[in-house]
Amino acid sequence: MKFTSLLLSFTLLCPAISAAADSNTTEDRLYTFSWYFQDGSPLSPRGGSTRGTTVQLVTEPTAEWHALQEPGITQLERDRRAILAMAGEYRVSFDFIETTGFVAAYKPERPYRSWGTEKVYVVEDTGRDIVLQHLLVMSFTDKDGKTHGPHVTKHWRQDWRYEPTDQLVYLGNNTWQRIQVPAERQRGHWRQTVYQVDDSPRYSGIAQWQHLGNYSSWNDENGWRPLPRREYSVRSDYDVLIGNNRHTITPTGWTHEQHNLKAKLYETGKLAASQPILGRESGFNRYERITGYDWSAGDHYQESTKPVWDAVRSKWQELINTTEILQLRGSPDKDNLFIPIYRYAREVAEATPPIPAEEIRQKVEEIIDSYLPPAAPTTLRSSKKTLQKRRIQQAPYTSEPSVSRWESTDRGSAVIYENGRETPAH
Repeated sequence: MKFTSLLLSFTLLCPAISAAADSNTTEDRLYTFSWYFQDGSPLSPRGGSTRGTTVQLVTEPTAEWHALQEPGITQLERDRRAILAMAGEYRVSFDFIETTGFVAAYKPERPYRSWGTEKVYVVEDTGRDIVLQHLLVMSFTDKDGKTHGPHVTKHWRQDWRYEPTDQLVYLGNNTWQRIQVPAERQRGHWRQTVYQVDDSPRYSGIAQWQHLGNYSSWNDENGWRPLPRREYSVRSDYDVLIGNNRHTITPTGWTHEQHNLKAKLYETGKLAASQPILGRESGFNRYERITGYDWSAGDHYQESTKPVWDAVRSKWQELINTTEILQLRGSPDKDNLFIPIYRYAREVAEATPPIPAEEIRQKVEEIIDSYLPPAAPTTLRSSKKTLQKRRIQQAPYTSEPSVSRWESTDRGSAVIYENGRETPAH
């Protein structure tokens, strides 16, 4: 069994371990939204060439599905059951394709396809807060039929809060802002916050669950988010995604749809003045329940590293709760800021005797503090003597009015401050 010993070799999986199907003819393409008249192999799906072990799919509606259909329960309870139905054991497929270009001489990029065997754990459920942790547990079959693995990699995390009062929004350039949520967008709504593999923030959205008999779905508004590994590893021509998510529960799993614009920034919080949008992509991730798969390596990792990741979540939440603007000195994954915390989690898991909780907390604080720029976040709330007022351009996808913000010019890079009540435009 290996935890993150292969971390640097396939850097996060995330979900970079993929099954690609190269093709040389139009007929071989499996994408519905393919570029039909673009001949040749350049538009075949990109990715790796690994093959997973055989898995057994669940074919009958699950207990979670039946619980979601139960009559007579409250809207809140039905929402909760929909969220909790995403926990479990899955074979996952990840598909992304750029469908539209908005610049002259546009040429489509190759679609992206990958796969994984992934278990989703319920880390916390307080009734109005639910935390789901995704963990990849992968085994591979080589050309000689030999199985390698399992390899365990901590994947993304999704936190759900009922009737939230605030929200963390992405401004670009590794900068997030905590804003207040208007009352009309709190009542009956759920906030989903997505975190990266090291539990640093990624993006969030707010919406109500929709239940129509055998259909349960949650679809948030457009918001900004950092580039994922599948993009920044091959692209440098844009800065943020502007998109939305739809989570839909099925009888034997769930689906995650994304619709994203690929946008260029002029500076933090502001789109480029000329031709900011390069293209649009559609993504469809399918989570299919499986049975009979050996998850013991993942279960052991989840349990043995729990003290570390509990401390990590607590530290990030403290930073988010006490800082209006959260700015990191670099990208957690692109700039490899995550590697020390991954290594430390493995160290704690293998330690004999166990490392004391206070020692873990102090080490985690030290590591997370290294993500921050030299000026501590608390200094960002200091005197406004160096602040100048200006207007921030709103993204084109929202009808909400522009808002006044403050920009700090004393730290070498733009940091956006709220002046008065913020609307959740991003």
